[in-house]
Amino acid sequence: MRKILLSISAIIWVTFSYAQTKPLTDLTVEEIMQDQAKFVGTSPSNISWSKDSKNIFFTWRNKDEESSSTFKVGKSGGTFSKDDDRSEGWPSRYAYNKTKSKIIYAKGGDIYMMEVKNKKETQITGTNARESSPNFHSDDVITFISDNNLFSINLKTGLMKQLTNFSIESNNNNEARPRFSGNNSSGNKEQDAWLRDDQIETSSILKDQRTRPRNRNRFRGASFSSQVQAAGDRRSSIKLKNIQNIQLSPDGNYVTFNVFHTAKKPAKNTIVPNYVTQSGYTTDIRARSKVGGEQSYNEIGIYNVSGDSLYMLDSEQLPGITDLPDYVKDYPDREFEKKPRKVSAGRRVVWSEDGKYAVVTFSSHDHKDRWVMRLLPESGDLETVDRQRDEAWIGRLGGQVLGFLPKSETLYFQSESSGYAHLYLYDFKTGSKKQITEGNFEVYSPFISNDGSKWYFTANKKHPGIKHFYSMPIKGGKMTQITSVDGDNSVTLSPDEKTLAIRYSYIDKPYELFVQPNKAGADRVQITESQQDGFKQYDWHEAEIVTFKAEDGANVHARLYKPKNPNGAGVIFVHGAGYLQNVHYWWSSYQREYMFNNMLMAQGYTVLDIDYRASAGYGRDWRTGIYRHMGGKDLSDQIDGARYLMKEHNVEAGRIGMYGGSYGGFITLFAMFQHPDIINSGAALRSVTDWAHYNHGYTSNILNTPVEDPIAYKRSSPIYFAEGLEGNLLIAHGMVDTNVHFQDVVRLAQKLIELGKDNWEMALYPVENHGFTTPSSWTDEYKRIYKLFETTIGQK
Repeated sequence: MRKILLSISAIIWVTFSYAQTKPLTDLTVEEIMQDQAKFVGTSPSNISWSKDSKNIFFTWRNKDEESSSTFKVGKSGGTFSKDDDRSEGWPSRYAYNKTKSKIIYAKGGDIYMMEVKNKKETQITGTNARESSPNFHSDDVITFISDNNLFSINLKTGLMKQLTNFSIESNNNNEARPRFSGNNSSGNKEQDAWLRDDQIETSSILKDQRTRPRNRNRFRGASFSSQVQAAGDRRSSIKLKNIQNIQLSPDGNYVTFNVFHTAKKPAKNTIVPNYVTQSGYTTDIRARSKVGGEQSYNEIGIYNVSGDSLYMLDSEQLPGITDLPDYVKDYPDREFEKKPRKVSAGRRVVWSEDGKYAVVTFSSHDHKDRWVMRLLPESGDLETVDRQRDEAWIGRLGGQVLGFLPKSETLYFQSESSGYAHLYLYDFKTGSKKQITEGNFEVYSPFISNDGSKWYFTANKKHPGIKHFYSMPIKGGKMTQITSVDGDNSVTLSPDEKTLAIRYSYIDKPYELFVQPNKAGADRVQITESQQDGFKQYDWHEAEIVTFKAEDGANVHARLYKPKNPNGAGVIFVHGAGYLQNVHYWWSSYQREYMFNNMLMAQGYTVLDIDYRASAGYGRDWRTGIYRHMGGKDLSDQIDGARYLMKEHNVEAGRIGMYGGSYGGFITLFAMFQHPDIINSGAALRSVTDWAHYNHGYTSNILNTPVEDPIAYKRSSPIYFAEGLEGNLLIAHGMVDTNVHFQDVVRLAQKLIELGKDNWEMALYPVENHGFTTPSSWTDEYKRIYKLFETTIGQK
């Protein structure tokens, strides 16, 4: 009887489970694109620990709630509760002494100290001036900033010293700089002329216009630079916009600081018209400038306390400062002067604990060089520790990883010199450099343990799309993998370093919070359950991670969604951002697209999602594979992916579509314009159409600037290839997009009209920025994409 009852229970449970699972063929665009928190759920984020390592704080939205809150749970798991007091009575910003028995902080413009053990608070200053940025210089001496000057207080004697006497003076000779105008006359004249010529070249109507309306309503505001002087210093005054990061050397002999200089001739600001407003009037949103124009920069200053003298570091000492980039050979008719390049100094001087060694960094404005230099503070001389040169551009990964190992004269830093982002050591005693992590993988977010004996970091050593948490001896050696479940393991280590708080996800499972002892292979405990019932009722597909050969022999990683009953059509999804990874074993940041791809697969489409050239996670050469030619290898990887679908997965020629947003939209346009025989239908969402109109920080890395390297811009911008359109094209764009401006697709639309193309349509979203926020817009956009595929490639 007992066995019979158990069997009946099992049958009932299986029947109930089956009843709760819906086939993916039931999925609709409306369901996928609804409020994601209500359909998928809200994953935990913003993970932090209590100071005593007993509790974990995280931001989360319970299934039945309308907004997110801060929750607290014990390190062993169990029940958790709302608790907004992450600070636990501590200040938001503070600095420890060496033994971590005291903290120092600013509150209400004064300096306070607190005993960590009993939280006893002592007020250190009480003045009318506003004190900030306190630090322990030693256990007995603190420093702080007041009125742009550095002060110290001896906690034993109470003696306060003013270490600098910088005065900020207005410089009335400085030229007034426009603060805002949609069509102002400032900026780089050469850049402006290039853009005017570019406009005429891409539109015959503009070319025919003899006169152009000018906006004479201009608003100008003065923005004055300043001067800093040290008392007793007879050197020339130093012009500056702002003085920052004032710090005292460990030996107390030098004060270092940053001077931030705004560009004298910055690029023009743009405006984005907002048509749907509360007032009923069209308003202008102030937006970014376009690529090109002068950039702001940092300098480092050194003040000798005893000598009462001041100087600025001379960047012309940097090795290779006059080197020209390789691309100049493509312009034989132009003369390029070998002169010192513009550089920007790092935001701080890094000192060894004993003050014997000081290190500074510099980055060139052309993105080709990063220097790590030893500073001799008494003379201002610079000696090379490391110079990383890349004819494409220096990666940002690890840019802030720089410091000295505890109680040593050994510097650590991160570099891509080997082709991947790895850790390096430099011994000042021997002058030797050592790479301490090696292999075809990237090291992320390294930090040193409390006792200084080991490193902790995340790495994708096992697979480009799998991230684990590791430890390693401080001078290098065996890497120990601590987390054990494949996927993304984003770890926040407890202050006592005994427990990991892990934000974990897998391909078909959104992020949840887990805890695990800080031991290799230890069991973990799941804390949160975030998935909504609507999401859980579907058996989401675990996309297969595959590789295929590109035309140049490279292995390209991709996600494959293979249907049980293929209809002979294929779709390629192109992720955005360029330098972003989407072929991995964790939950995608493109969760709507992941679900849409599931829906397409269920309807018989074979879907491919490619980590093309420029994607993250594959090292320097993969990242820089698009240098000076966006729409080159990044596009050919997509075309090779299409051929892979036809050769290996029976997708029929003439029945392949493509869609993607931002960079993905850009690639879709290029595929439609240059490979109409391969890509037959495409949906280009929030697309860049002309890189000369995108921002400086991103674009100048890859294509230099339009004035310096017009060849790169002309061959990388789809608007110049629009005559190649043959298939069916959908263009969709938010009209208040402050990232990729609506102007981009307006200019392309005009080009297509002038070319007489009639196989395209445009969907406009008046209230949407670059990332859509309203479910109705998402739904409309993706219903159009689905309709495009169904009525074109979906038809046999």
